[in-house]
Amino acid sequence: MALNKLKFNSLNVTPTAGKTIGFNSSANGLEATFEGGAMVIIKKLTASSSSTLSFVDGSSDVVLDSTYKEYLFIFNNVHPVDNSVQFLINFRDGGTDYDATKTTTLFTADHSEAGSSDGLTYVTAQDLAQSTDFQPLTINTGNRSDESCSGYLHLFNPASTTFVKHFMARINNYVSNNYSEDTFTAGYCNTTTAIDGVQFKFSSGNIDSGTITLYGIN
Repeated sequence: MALNKLKFNSLNVTPTAGKTIGFNSSANGLEATFEGGAMVIIKKLTASSSSTLSFVDGSSDVVLDSTYKEYLFIFNNVHPVDNSVQFLINFRDGGTDYDATKTTTLFTADHSEAGSSDGLTYVTAQDLAQSTDFQPLTINTGNRSDESCSGYLHLFNPASTTFVKHFMARINNYVSNNYSEDTFTAGYCNTTTAIDGVQFKFSSGNIDSGTITLYGIN
C-alpha cells in the first residue's frame, strides 16, 4: 500500500543544544524554537543608498504590536555613505513623527588589533535624558570598503499601554585604524502610548548597504 499522506503536528530537529525546528502555528512554515520560545522572521529591509530604514506596524507586512512581547532587530554589515558617522534609532508613538521621549545610557568597549590599546567608556555626551532626539547606537562607523556595523537591538512589549518601552542594543564596529569597538545602549521610551514604528538612519549621509531584519519572539 502506497503512503500518500503523512500527518504530524511538529517536526523536531535539534541542530544544537537548546534549539529545535518545527512548524509555526499556522502550519505553513518552519520556525526556530529557543528555550524562551519561537523566533519568527517578520520583515527584512535591504539598504541601497537609503536615507532611512523604517519598520511601521501594518505597513508592508510589518507586525509591531501585541502579537509578540519582544521584538529583535538584527543589523548585518550596515555601511554608511559618509565617514565617521553614528548609526541612530528613534521610535514613533502615534502620529507620523519619530520623536518618542527617551532616557538612555551608552558605553563603549574598545580593543586594537595590536593589543596595544583598550578601554571601557561611559559616553555621557551620547545618552539622552527625556529627549525626543535620535539615539546613537554607534559612535564612529566608517565608510571604508571593509568597514560596517553589525549587531542587534531588543524592543520589549511595544504595544503596552501600561508600561514604558524598554530597549537594549549591542553593535560592533570595525574601525579603520584597526580596532574593534563595541557599543552598548539601553533605555526606555517614556510613554504609555503604544510604539508602532521604529526608524534607523546615520547621523549624516545615506545608508549605502546592509540589512536590518525584524523578528518576533514568543
